[in-house]
Amino acid sequence: MPVRLRNLRVPPDADPPPLEALAAKRLGIDAARIAAVRVARRSVDSRHRKPVFSYSIDVTLTSPEAEAEVAERLAAMLVAEPEEPRLELARGADPLPGRPVVVGSGPAGLFAAWLLATHGFRPLVVERGQTVPKRADDIESFFKTASLDPESNILFGLGGAGTWSDGKLRKTAGPLAETVLHALVRCGAPEQILVDAKPHIGTDLLRGVVTKLRDEIESAGGEFRFGSRVTALTLEGGRTSGVRCGDERVEAGAVLLGIGHSARETFRRLADQGLAIEPRPFQVGVRIEHPQSLVDRSQYGDCAGHPKLPPAEYALQHKARGGWRSVHSFCMCPGGVIVPAMNADGQICTNGMSRSRRDGAFANAALVVAVGPKDFGGGRFDGVAFQERIERAAFGATGSFAAPAQRASDFIEDRTGEPPEGTSYPLGVEPAQFSRILPRPVYQSIVRALAITFGHSIRGFADEGGTVLGPETRVASPVRFVRDERTRESVSTPGLYPIGEGSGYAGGIVSSAVDGLRTARTLIERFQP
Repeated sequence: MPVRLRNLRVPPDADPPPLEALAAKRLGIDAARIAAVRVARRSVDSRHRKPVFSYSIDVTLTSPEAEAEVAERLAAMLVAEPEEPRLELARGADPLPGRPVVVGSGPAGLFAAWLLATHGFRPLVVERGQTVPKRADDIESFFKTASLDPESNILFGLGGAGTWSDGKLRKTAGPLAETVLHALVRCGAPEQILVDAKPHIGTDLLRGVVTKLRDEIESAGGEFRFGSRVTALTLEGGRTSGVRCGDERVEAGAVLLGIGHSARETFRRLADQGLAIEPRPFQVGVRIEHPQSLVDRSQYGDCAGHPKLPPAEYALQHKARGGWRSVHSFCMCPGGVIVPAMNADGQICTNGMSRSRRDGAFANAALVVAVGPKDFGGGRFDGVAFQERIERAAFGATGSFAAPAQRASDFIEDRTGEPPEGTSYPLGVEPAQFSRILPRPVYQSIVRALAITFGHSIRGFADEGGTVLGPETRVASPVRFVRDERTRESVSTPGLYPIGEGSGYAGGIVSSAVDGLRTARTLIERFQP
């Protein structure tokens, strides 16, 4: 079995990295005794602004006896040869009274449909948005004309909101997460996501990846219907028997509900039918943008601009002080753009997006603050209304889909100031005061974080070179569809299976996909197709 070695540090100039020589030195053996080296993990360590690549590697020696000897001598770990996880699932005994219907084709819906299809269940995926090519055309038209299609946009369509994002893959442990990553690679994602400490795909590659995943589902017997928005559940004897898409009734043996965090009108319609829904805390704030070169200098020092180094990232945290709240950066997009992430007129919400190369001129990140029922009330949809008030205030501040914007220094001083000179936001910006858009505890907490912590962590972060845009309100779903954790069914509506981020059980591409896989696994182990 290979020997796992950690923290092998390689300067960026080393091309290729001398991993075999470093392994031989660490193990105290001749390099001729090494049969193979495999990278298990790679990250960039830029502490003290002297960046190096840090590797964990698995070293195979010329004999098992040699591996055992060096492992014992160095107290090193022996690891199994890596392979794609195989999900061995037992078939259930109960007959499923019809084909499963998956509502929504975000990560949770896609991976649930994929597992069901590959086990003979022939799922139907109902998606209110469009295929990737049609969706891309609609988004491009929106950027050019500011005419928003409420059903086909950055939020709705094949792949969900993640398809038009940075494509971050926050890693979680376990075979289901590994299944997700390997499936993404099989569908065209770079193999580097299997070893990078902070993997991402990028919107340009994600569009092809989700399209190929759709192809796999269809090849295994699944079906997709686009432009079909679910308007109601069909209930018989208190049990879900299907869904309605306008006047059409679609029969189902089970309904997996993965509608995303922005399907607000669907939340309310389902609540009217008795679905158990509860409010949950979430986060709101703003986006902040800087030249990528500023971030590179702050993290890499004199090595900024080195061709082997990726665009630099940051993660900032300001702890609560003086009665105000903690603030942290979220969804940092190096070399990315800020995009309009809404699905209705009269509202503005922003998000970050980047391509696989992350080669844009700007870096952006959300700065967010936690909010809860003490801020918006305890009603089921008080959090939704809270989000909508902020988004409408932002739209009112500019009178269009142009984003409210302030220089970071003006944000701190609460003055409108001059409009920022450059930004990546495609629909333009208008000077505004975020103190009139955000709730006071949120605004004041971000002011303190910028002035006290973030501006000292990164030189220039809180100065005129930073641009604050926003708001950022859809970090997570403001509701949870209450489900039984054993059966994964809605506690109020048998036959309905809430999944993913919109249902309040995940956050991000990987965790949403894993949640969908878990529910599909539960169905497979309970029912026959």
